[in-house]
Amino acid sequence: MADTLEFNEIYQEVKGSMNDGRLRLSRQGVIFKNSKTGKVDNIQASELAEGVWRRVALGHGLKLLTKNGHVYKYDGFRESEFDKLSDFFKAHYCLELAEKDLCVKGWNWGTVRFGGQLLSFDIGEQPVFEIPLSNVSQCTTGKNEVTLEFHQNDDAEVSLMEVRFYVPPTQEDGVDPVEAFAQNVLSKADVIQATGDAICIFRELQCLTPRGRYDIRIYPTFLHLHGKTFDYKIPYTTVLRLFLLPHKDQRQMFFVISLDPPIKQGQTRYHFLILLFSKDEDISLTLNMNEEEVEKRFEGRLTKNMSGSLYEMVSRVMKALVNRKITVPGNFQGHSGAQCITCSYKASSGLLYPLERGFIYVHKPPVHIRFDEISFVNFARGTTTTRSFDFEIETKQGTQYTFSSIEREEYGKLFDFVNAKKLNIKNRGLKEGMKQSYDEYADSDEDQHDAYLERMKEEGKIREENANDSSDGSGEETDSSFNPGEEDDDVAEEFDSNASASSSSGDGDSDRDDKKPAKKAKIVKDRKPRKKQPESKKGKDPNAPKRPMSAYMLWLNASREKIKSDHPGISITDLSKKAGELWKAMSKEKKEEWDRKAEDARRDYEKAMKEYSVGSKADSHRGERSKKKKKKQEKQVKGKGDKKGTTSKSSSSKSPAKGMSDSFKSKEFVSSDESSSAESKKEDSEEEGAASPPPSSEDSASGSD
Repeated sequence: MADTLEFNEIYQEVKGSMNDGRLRLSRQGVIFKNSKTGKVDNIQASELAEGVWRRVALGHGLKLLTKNGHVYKYDGFRESEFDKLSDFFKAHYCLELAEKDLCVKGWNWGTVRFGGQLLSFDIGEQPVFEIPLSNVSQCTTGKNEVTLEFHQNDDAEVSLMEVRFYVPPTQEDGVDPVEAFAQNVLSKADVIQATGDAICIFRELQCLTPRGRYDIRIYPTFLHLHGKTFDYKIPYTTVLRLFLLPHKDQRQMFFVISLDPPIKQGQTRYHFLILLFSKDEDISLTLNMNEEEVEKRFEGRLTKNMSGSLYEMVSRVMKALVNRKITVPGNFQGHSGAQCITCSYKASSGLLYPLERGFIYVHKPPVHIRFDEISFVNFARGTTTTRSFDFEIETKQGTQYTFSSIEREEYGKLFDFVNAKKLNIKNRGLKEGMKQSYDEYADSDEDQHDAYLERMKEEGKIREENANDSSDGSGEETDSSFNPGEEDDDVAEEFDSNASASSSSGDGDSDRDDKKPAKKAKIVKDRKPRKKQPESKKGKDPNAPKRPMSAYMLWLNASREKIKSDHPGISITDLSKKAGELWKAMSKEKKEEWDRKAEDARRDYEKAMKEYSVGSKADSHRGERSKKKKKKQEKQVKGKGDKKGTTSKSSSSKSPAKGMSDSFKSKEFVSSDESSSAESKKEDSEEEGAASPPPSSEDSASGSD
């Protein structure tokens, strides 16, 4: 028999919500990992007390009871898997997997049994429903009645608010059955009551989400945030992870508490509690317990009197009470030496921390993304400026996160980090051997550094040394990888920061001079056909054959007078409506008759168009020849007129005074320029070449005078 059994697409019932994940059974125990939150439930084999197999909504389910009273329910098994599970339980856990079906009679009276943290309502020997008492938020009593209220789950489509039990009176003296029922519930219920003294209190701590300053009172089972406006009571069982993150300015620290379910304020949900500390703040802390109690409860993790930085004291106390490890940034180091990257998410600026097993963004809104839920990452060129890039993450559920406005210098470090973690990079495509090396069932807040991580750190140090030796070259090379299809010349122009001012300005001016006339030429070319288009539209040939009418139009022309006579005084719009109704109601035989007429008309039109096109081509050739002749004649007449104008101007401008020679030459120069420009435009015709010499000869004669 195999040492492990693994099942995918298994659902765990939590407060009325079915959370999908993966289940693994081994010799050591049962492990379930939530696909959404990454939370891991680990049940040791020695703690298992009972296993029940039964038919449920999603097929077949497995209910596990532990010796300390906890209940775990898993659904989504197939009926054929019972034998495999039963043999595994016998071999490794020494338990019989019992088969118990739920009672579906629909009766509402029966017997209530309390077993550990489970309330079971039974009819005979069969359970009707079961209520985990840890889901009970309040228990109230009345005359012969007990009311249970429940914690709400935002993920559940339908939430159970309360259940009322009628408890009949009994003849036993001195025992109230209603009070006995309520005490059994309250002894196991998760009712948060701030009774007794707090273990310690932290005053006026700055909180970013929810925003404000709060007093944090530490109780044995829950955390109490007391502010000026709101109060929040957070059970330690709802804490998923703890993060301690240094700010980029190296003067502040973030302490992040991940919550599931989140704390609520109206319709707002806070999945993260973020505290901001200054490294300079110190505190002396005294726990409200004697030394024996502290040693017994915390086993050396805390002492009665402690002192140090405020953030260290808060994180140390929270770690001891929640019993979870604190996640800190790993071996990543950005361009500026910080362990985070400045970026923007949803139009708000914040810090992105690459961790050993995920990414966390603080602070508005906070986002935590585990490596095991990432499908791929993508490095994209920034949309607003070329000096930055975007880092995109898409999860296996299809959710996309875009962290924008990241400085270009961070690209190399972030790319190396992603590559070392063996995440799929979309730009490069999916490659073999990119599977993560860590255990898929391990929790994402583990901070133990194995040999693999130590090797990655050594490689990171070597890369940093190489990057420092050639920092300028590496920046250009990494940036060019954004768009491999782009030409090298364009990238060099865009990002070249080492070029001298004189050479860059000279090149820029020459480029501008070359580009300006090219743009003008394009504009002129684009405008010419636009001017000619309306002329072609205006010049429709009236002799061209008319297009044939459709079958409906042929019928309408033939039937219009009849419709008018049947409906005297009918308007044009009503007539068209009536015609449409008659056409729709017409039989297929009659419509086919008009279709044949329309087909004949179409054939006649095509035949006429062929004849017309042959004749129109011949006419167009003749018209073009006549137009060319007219243009030549007009140009000849215009050239003769220009000659006469230049001679008259030159004769009238003559003067005997020598001092007026400059003005005399300038007028003549203008006229020669006009004639020369006219000549350059007329070089395409032979008549222009013959007409051009006379003005030049006259100019030379006038110059000799």
